[in-house]
Amino acid sequence: MLLRHTTKEVKVREGLTINPAKTCQPVGALYAALGIHGCLPHSHGSQGCCAYHRSMLTRHYKEPVMAATSSFTEGASVFGGQANLLASIDTIFSVYDPDIIAVHSTCLSETIGDDLQQITKKAKDDGKIPEGKHVIYASTPSFVGSHVTGYANMVVGMAEQFAESTGEKKEQVNLIAGWMEPSDMREIKKISKELGARIVLFPDTSDVLDAPQTGKHEFYPKGGVTIPELKSTGDSLSSIALGCISAEPAAVALDKKFGVPFETVDMPIGISATDRFIMALSKAAGVSVPDEITSERGRLLDAMTDMDQYFYGKKVALFGDPDQLIPLTEFLLDLGMLPIHIVSGTPGKRFEKRMAEILERSPGANFKNGPGADTFLLHQWMKNEPVDLLIGNSYGKYIARDENIPFIRFGFPIVDRIGHSYFPSVGYSGGLRLVEKILSVFMDRQDREAPEEKFELVM
Repeated sequence: MLLRHTTKEVKVREGLTINPAKTCQPVGALYAALGIHGCLPHSHGSQGCCAYHRSMLTRHYKEPVMAATSSFTEGASVFGGQANLLASIDTIFSVYDPDIIAVHSTCLSETIGDDLQQITKKAKDDGKIPEGKHVIYASTPSFVGSHVTGYANMVVGMAEQFAESTGEKKEQVNLIAGWMEPSDMREIKKISKELGARIVLFPDTSDVLDAPQTGKHEFYPKGGVTIPELKSTGDSLSSIALGCISAEPAAVALDKKFGVPFETVDMPIGISATDRFIMALSKAAGVSVPDEITSERGRLLDAMTDMDQYFYGKKVALFGDPDQLIPLTEFLLDLGMLPIHIVSGTPGKRFEKRMAEILERSPGANFKNGPGADTFLLHQWMKNEPVDLLIGNSYGKYIARDENIPFIRFGFPIVDRIGHSYFPSVGYSGGLRLVEKILSVFMDRQDREAPEEKFELVM
């Protein structure tokens, strides 16, 4: 395989990215839009762009992902896509009857300079948006940022274009979800229910991209945050953003527009980040932590201590999205492991700051994000200092095969396994699942490679 030719010598590359640890903004915007009930995402660009974005999500979730497109041709590419988008809005409401169209831009429409706010206003003025229906938009140029940036931009669009304030506060807390799986959003709601906290979670892709098979196709599944819920977020007591990169911008928008105070916590992956999330929600909602949650924490802690000998001192390389890597790195350290090589293709100084703080417990670790932080660099680091485990999306399987090391699939996209959209990685139960997955790959390797005299039944 070509990756076997990866060199150990690391050179500075300013104009070349090899196997980037990210994809483009519209993928994230499309995913976020699917977290609104009755929403049809719309790609303002060419058919090819929309097809790629849909296929990425379809392969990851093994579910049909619906989206419309402005279908740019040569004319729209030169003179602008306003006419295409206006015609699309008219057709979509007539044929597919969504409650909401969520428009995101692409490289092509951004390069031309199409103004989505102006086009959306014209559509409304021209009567193309029926009474009770909505069109929201987000600028998501593919040539900057990543899918995480696009997700964040669309979630900001939800906050700015839906939220209202009646002047009367509601006894509820906004939970703004960073990029996470439907299973994770379901787990967040479960934890909130156990706490007795009244929340509005947005976006919410549970029961949309993990909807049950009933024998009947539902174009708009029952899941997703509703329009009344989104509108009510301007009256909430406060907001909690789950992730400084993908969730905090929407919390800032609600604070600026409606004075809804917010707190940003790490995505609750692992024991420490989950502790902080639960305490933040408990305080914001004015509720106490019940015994059920304390027991869940105890079971995770028990598994961590029981199997400490298998974790201690093991070196790990990981790559993926910043809001997931930050708490995951912390969790690995809590397990006694050594995360020593970390890359994220998503730019942002917040990642650098948080990772530097966390990795004070792992001196000498390499980490990089943004331009040049690709899986080629990660592979080079691993050749210079080998690791015991690799964690990342499906593209990591090539490196794991070449280096003959255990590999755990985590993040986006995962296109060669299932389970990520059904079993959570957040909360204490999600932490327990991660512990089990790490132990399994280590023990499988030990069984596979042990000589006869050391092949044990009990481990």
